[in-house]
Amino acid sequence: MATELYLVRHGEAVANVEPVIGGMHGDAGLTARGREQARLLQERLLDRPVHADRLVSSTLPRALETAEYVARALGLPVQHDDGLHELRPGEADGLTVEQWRTRYRVGEEPPATRDPYREFSPGGESWATFLARAGGALSRLVARHRDETVVAVCHAGVVEASFALAFGLGASGNRVDCAPRNTSLTHWRHRPSSAGEPEWTLVSFNDAEHLAGSDLAATPPHDAVPLPGEDPAAQT
Repeated sequence: MATELYLVRHGEAVANVEPVIGGMHGDAGLTARGREQARLLQERLLDRPVHADRLVSSTLPRALETAEYVARALGLPVQHDDGLHELRPGEADGLTVEQWRTRYRVGEEPPATRDPYREFSPGGESWATFLARAGGALSRLVARHRDETVVAVCHAGVVEASFALAFGLGASGNRVDCAPRNTSLTHWRHRPSSAGEPEWTLVSFNDAEHLAGSDLAATPPHDAVPLPGEDPAAQT
């Protein structure tokens, strides 16, 4: 009774490039480059089909736009799941990264300081509350769809949350940025707990073969919702 779960990171977003904090307000969807990445993913899924039973997507515009390409390849309707959102930024949504850092005094703490319980801005999530929410959404997906194949269009943070869920990592542990590429696929196999068998098996990670040989595989300038302590100019 295994669930095959494919996590697809959205294509390059306007919020990755401008740079703008990309919650529901600040997310302007995909760039032209992101749409081309999604088109190549669609072609790949037509050439080498994933025989999926369900297609679900985060309701953030950059994910929904990517999901339209995936839906055409899979021949499935898109089911919406708000639980697959990236970390929710709160009232900073739509600000530039520099405005966010200035207004909320981000980066004034000592360089090595990291507080996983600090909310992004008032009304937003912390890394801890994000992991709990995204991990819960992934757990519900595999529980509802046993013995099915599910494709979920989501975000880099949700891919990272899947590793935290699979390995039982808490928010206060060391954070490992897995840096999935835009439109890459990460494939997990989940089985209900049983003695002697792993619950989660990582089948493949960060598979962006459809972008090979083009400049479309380059990493975008920054995350749509950068975490406090991250370098806004770093490629993640």
